[in-house]
Amino acid sequence: MTGASAPAIHPTAIVDPKAELGAGVSVGPYSVVGPHVRLDDGVELHSHVAVSGRTRIGARTRVFPFASIGSAPQDLKYKGEPSELVIGADNTIREHVTMNPGTEGGGMLTRIGDGCLFMVGSHVGHDCRIGNRVILANNATLGGHVTVEDHAILGGLSAVHQFCRIGRHVMVGGMTGVEHDVVPYAMVMGNRAWISGLNLVGLKRRGFGRETIKALRDAYALLFSEGGTWAEHIAQVAARHTDDPAVRELVEFVQQDSSRGFCRPQAEGKGNARSGDDA
Repeated sequence: MTGASAPAIHPTAIVDPKAELGAGVSVGPYSVVGPHVRLDDGVELHSHVAVSGRTRIGARTRVFPFASIGSAPQDLKYKGEPSELVIGADNTIREHVTMNPGTEGGGMLTRIGDGCLFMVGSHVGHDCRIGNRVILANNATLGGHVTVEDHAILGGLSAVHQFCRIGRHVMVGGMTGVEHDVVPYAMVMGNRAWISGLNLVGLKRRGFGRETIKALRDAYALLFSEGGTWAEHIAQVAARHTDDPAVRELVEFVQQDSSRGFCRPQAEGKGNARSGDDA
């Protein structure tokens, strides 16, 4: 490439000749880019960034100093298989963030969507699936095989156990330990996470109307009510709110297989997990 669109590589950076660099890519001082890396148009690596493995970083994503992107998974079962890390467009990856590619046991792929913010020291483990416009605050940590859906926010120093699912528009409080699936639109907190209510602030900020929020309140009350089975509660929610897309999404989420059970309100007991096993 020539002219303004050519990649700008600092003299102290090391970029393997086999790496693919799009138009307008910037590689800052002392950064290292490996041979199987692809940086799409407008990607900006600040100083001291390490990008390795079979990693693709989407357009206009910015990566700040001392981030380590694409290094080998922290999994003793990993034997060097050619797994990948695919990062979408318009993400912000701050200092000391770590992201690992997939493993054979998880589909060989870690995937991150568009428009996400990964604050200082946050970690995305192997085989994770991250949606769009997700925020991980400082030192938030995802174990392997975690799914985080669109618009979810994980507070500082929170941690999510491997194989858990975090639904859309969820708010995970700071210093929360999540060991069960979190249904969409919930707000969870605690040493072992429990649902403290709907994520009302997030819902209002994203334009959810009063009727939808009212329907979600009712759905939550039914889903986590005393008596009956989990399957009966799901059926009641589905029957009462057939026309509300947000409630349908909630029902679809809890109907999927869950290896970890579900977070629920603290008042329902110390175990704080419920699955289809009691159906």
